[in-house]
Amino acid sequence: MTSHPQYYTPEPYDPYADDEPQGGWFNSDGYIPRQPQGYDVPQGYDVPQGYDVPQGYDVPQGYETPEGYDYDPRTYPYQQPADQPAFALHTVPETAETAEAAEPGYHVPETPEVGWDMAASRRRAWVSRAVLLFVLAVQAVLSLRLSNTAFQDEALYLSAGHAELQHLLNGTPLPVNYAAYFSGSPQLYPVLAAVVDDRFGLAGARTLSLAFMLGTTALLYSFTRRLFNERAALGGAALFAVVQSTVVMGYFATYDAAAVFLLALATWIVVRTDRAPVAAVLLAAPVAVLAVGVKYASALYLPTIVVLALLTGWPHKGGKAFLRMLLLALGIGALLAAGMYSTDLLAGVRQTTTDRDHGSDSAAFLLQRSAEWSGLMFLTAVGGALSYVRRSRMNESPLAQRLGSPGWRRRALLGLVLCGTALLAPAYQVHLGTVVSLFKHVGFGLLFAAPMAGVGVTRLIGAHFRYPQLGIMLWTATLCLGISQADWRFGVWPDSAKMIRVIDSHVDRTGHYMASTPEVPVYYLRGKTSQRQWQGAFAMEYTDKKGRQHSGDAGYRAALRDGEYDLVVLDGLTNPRVDTVVADALKGNAHYRLLADLPFRNSSGTGHYRIWVKTS
Repeated sequence: MTSHPQYYTPEPYDPYADDEPQGGWFNSDGYIPRQPQGYDVPQGYDVPQGYDVPQGYDVPQGYETPEGYDYDPRTYPYQQPADQPAFALHTVPETAETAEAAEPGYHVPETPEVGWDMAASRRRAWVSRAVLLFVLAVQAVLSLRLSNTAFQDEALYLSAGHAELQHLLNGTPLPVNYAAYFSGSPQLYPVLAAVVDDRFGLAGARTLSLAFMLGTTALLYSFTRRLFNERAALGGAALFAVVQSTVVMGYFATYDAAAVFLLALATWIVVRTDRAPVAAVLLAAPVAVLAVGVKYASALYLPTIVVLALLTGWPHKGGKAFLRMLLLALGIGALLAAGMYSTDLLAGVRQTTTDRDHGSDSAAFLLQRSAEWSGLMFLTAVGGALSYVRRSRMNESPLAQRLGSPGWRRRALLGLVLCGTALLAPAYQVHLGTVVSLFKHVGFGLLFAAPMAGVGVTRLIGAHFRYPQLGIMLWTATLCLGISQADWRFGVWPDSAKMIRVIDSHVDRTGHYMASTPEVPVYYLRGKTSQRQWQGAFAMEYTDKKGRQHSGDAGYRAALRDGEYDLVVLDGLTNPRVDTVVADALKGNAHYRLLADLPFRNSSGTGHYRIWVKTS
């Protein structure tokens, strides 16, 4: 559509050209002529040739029009002479030439059907990445603000890594067979963390875990964007980044962060190869098996990855998606079998995973803890899954209604698989009857529930950000819970800095020692002592000087009665019952004296490090 102004040119004066009933334009004399009503032409006037007398006029016979006049009975007797022209503005009909000349060069753009577009755009991609960077920055800050000395698990894995590294490089004998009781291969994550710890210390090893968790969140964003869209990906990543398990594992030098990252990487490969040739899905098999090698409990999530190979490939490959799933399952199974039977890890898998001793924690207690640590995000995921089954369209453009969408059965199966995976860890912990490591394991399941949680966030906010306050409230609630729970979790164990300074001068390569958590002094004093010199508060076996065997509480009493240990360190937290047995055995014992009583504060209140040293 084009627009241009109207142009006017003067023409001979015609005051009644518009035939206005109440008057006309001003003529050159300033007079407004009026049309005569019912005027009769005088007798004797001759009407000019070719002139049609208007209806209602009678022209007299013999009348002749005066020279120089264009007779118009409507304006008689006020007709202008020819030598006194009058002019008025009159619109000239538009022609192609005048329209082209008058074109101003401006075109009104055509109005699109809708005001937003479904197609990918550079601007949307960069905005989405900027928001993701903000989410990752928040996650990093939340993890880096945590502070405490090494937890016993961190100390154990780092010490084992140093021992394994020396064994690999120099052939130094291992102090113990770590593979027999570790819940992950001691040759994988512990060695990598020990290399970093040698250069950067405990903070460096914890930062390695942070890198793994940040990578996990980024991969989560990527494959959720592939499954749904940018908004769902950002919503899922934002919630996952601030839950307790993510924050704590992000600054915890254990193999959990590495295992979660590898599971996320395997899932990303499965989702990203949905349009590639069927065999491309096998790229995920070694990554998934490596995740199991890093932490054996990761095998619990392999079926989910295999089923995702079917669900993500079905829209693009149809029946070939079943072949895709079968190939991935066979590839993972073959690699697992080769790894289990070609190494000595099978004993560790049995002891820490399949044949693990059951605890005494009740199902109600474990379910309550699971709800506290992951319930809000899980409910969001369930809500997202239900809304996705009800309405599949993820784009707000009306044009999206014309596109095909996955059937409700596939949508329901996808929601069931992703949300159901979040229940695997709590169910397994209920089976074992123990709360140990539950706070970390629920994070494994939340990785898979996060995409549906992202869908839940987008549906809660509504189309075109109709209710952004609801999404902000949900994220803020999750953030506050994550911060408080992470702070509490990182304060569960006592600060051991004072204790290490006290016992430093009493430890050497020849002594025999006992501690509630021997892993901590072994890690901090590894230049002076090794793990084979220390006895812990579990699984006591002792042979006295007469050759008699003692175990359990009797073993502790017999060993202390004989003055077996040069140093005893109790914290009253790790195994309070055994600590009480040991403390009672030390009362009045002539072999020992109390060296120090060091108070500390933890998440549960206050406590004391009690240190005894051998006198004779």
